[in-house]
Amino acid sequence: MVKIFTAKKFYFLILIVLLLPFQPAQAQDSTGPIYIVQPGDSLSSIASRFNVSLNDLLAANGITDPNQLTAGQQLTIPGLEGVTGILNTRFINFGDSYRSLIRQTQVSEDLFKRLNRVVSPSEFYVGVNMIIPEQGENQNQKRISPNTGESLLELAVKNNIDVWTLADINHLQGSWDGLPNDTLFAPGESSGESTSGLPSAFISAEIRDLPIKQGGTGVIQVTTQPDVTLGGLLVDHPLNFFLNDDGTQVALQGVHALLEPGVYPLRLDATLPDGSKQSYEQLILIISGNYPEDPILFVDPATIDPASTEPELQELVNITLPSTTTKYWNGGFISPAIAYAESTYFTSRFGNRRTYIGQGNGLTINGFHTGLDFGGGDGLAITSPAAGVVVYTGAWTVRGNATVIDHGWGVYSGFWHQSAIQVNVGDFVEQNQVIGLVGGTGRVTGAHLHWELWVNGVQVDPLDWLIQAYP
Repeated sequence: MVKIFTAKKFYFLILIVLLLPFQPAQAQDSTGPIYIVQPGDSLSSIASRFNVSLNDLLAANGITDPNQLTAGQQLTIPGLEGVTGILNTRFINFGDSYRSLIRQTQVSEDLFKRLNRVVSPSEFYVGVNMIIPEQGENQNQKRISPNTGESLLELAVKNNIDVWTLADINHLQGSWDGLPNDTLFAPGESSGESTSGLPSAFISAEIRDLPIKQGGTGVIQVTTQPDVTLGGLLVDHPLNFFLNDDGTQVALQGVHALLEPGVYPLRLDATLPDGSKQSYEQLILIISGNYPEDPILFVDPATIDPASTEPELQELVNITLPSTTTKYWNGGFISPAIAYAESTYFTSRFGNRRTYIGQGNGLTINGFHTGLDFGGGDGLAITSPAAGVVVYTGAWTVRGNATVIDHGWGVYSGFWHQSAIQVNVGDFVEQNQVIGLVGGTGRVTGAHLHWELWVNGVQVDPLDWLIQAYP
């Protein structure tokens, strides 16, 4: 009886398994390369990026619901004959070069071009997202670079490798094909330097949070040889560098919200202790901020008359132009409306395209919203988002009762339309200290707080500074 009962139980379990719904595997075709889904990806964008049909991508991965996609998920990419391993993505950073990236990945130039649909090395910009195949473990991760006057043979001897192996690893034609300061790779572990191929005054340079958007804040962090002074240019704005706590030099630079998306110059200049200079320049990609159109606003014609708006704007530009060498803030910024509203209570966001029409005279101006608006009625408390020094208080035609705080390193906050100002020029204010009260003065359609943030002479999106800490 015991054997018969056991057999019946066994057959019953098999029947249950057979009746369970069939769940397709997530990667039916395991022969193709694997792409790791990134935040913001969709199946359509992945299919387009690899030039495969959406149906083929779905079939290769056994996916029945295109909406079920999560960051970190592994997808098999069909139709890429001869490609195996993991397809990683990486933003091109300052100091990277077309030649060095191919050498580092140890893939053929033809394969690299096919994966990224690159026609020419001239398309290689800082901020472009490239597909980097990893086809097995790469033993050649040590970055080396020949100094001026140093031959490839001397470099090979210095790194305990024969010159022909070094040439082969780096796709060079022979021992004569090396260039001064060129990025080469040799057997060994990575040194951890973020960039190379830079002049000798630079040890490393990195642009954070790529790609930079319209209205974004560029963070350029550079490690140099001792006693090197830095300058440079992003788009058309000179860079100001400051010494960070970790010994690196940092420049913060805003990108104008109306700048056309495209590629622009990024140059670093180094002045050595002996007075000699070295420079390195690459093109950097600036992408759209995808800012929407706000409804048309009808306002007092005096507030859009260039006779009053232009001098007021020029005065504000002059106030926010100096770069104080002291960094007053520490850590992240907080909402200036935190005393009365949630940090997400925004009535209008930075960058929105705007049209103002004068009531009665029909005068029209077009522009963008230069700050972040918080709702709220007259008399609510405005607090400082970060520590700083008050450098302006007063009444303006457009901005109403206004306060400007210098946070240091070229970063300024402006607070417009106040009903009352409760600080004076020269005051040092702490983070979260009350500085004024919400009002409806100046060019407004109702009482609210407008918070504006300037970074090295350009208005930027304050929301970015609430989401993460700078630098």
